[in-house]
Amino acid sequence: MAGNEIDVYFVAVKALIRDRSKLLITHDIFGDWDIPGGRLRKEDFDAPLEAILERKLGEELGDAFVVRIGGPCVFFRHQRVEHGRDGQVARIFAVGFHVDYAAGVVKLGGHHDNHLWVDMPSFRPADYFTGGWLRGLNEYLARCSDRQEVADSSSLRIDEH
Repeated sequence: MAGNEIDVYFVAVKALIRDRSKLLITHDIFGDWDIPGGRLRKEDFDAPLEAILERKLGEELGDAFVVRIGGPCVFFRHQRVEHGRDGQVARIFAVGFHVDYAAGVVKLGGHHDNHLWVDMPSFRPADYFTGGWLRGLNEYLARCSDRQEVADSSSLRIDEH
């Protein structure tokens, strides 16, 4: 039956980490800019998403990097070619969380080679991101009043594109 095929997605958690008007982005070893966080593992099925995100941030940014995890603030749907998986396409549904920087310095894990604190008022996501990551970041930035505060999460909607 055409049009009724169920799709399969990876699920991920992403951290929109802010230090006042700065937003943290990372660069992965495959050459792409990224948002800190990542996919859920099989053993994560029953774990709270915030706990999974906390673990992922420790793996990617180091245990000395301290943050306060808030609530979900944006949803992403991204598609990409998988590195090391014979060019398979992965579809990813990600929940983006508002996260405040608290203390410490970034110590990147093995899957990232660079990071930037970008200035939110002048940040142009299209210079770094494509596809669903770009759509989600644009939505997130649009919800930030003068890119300083995140809008109430009760107004979230899932992008249909």
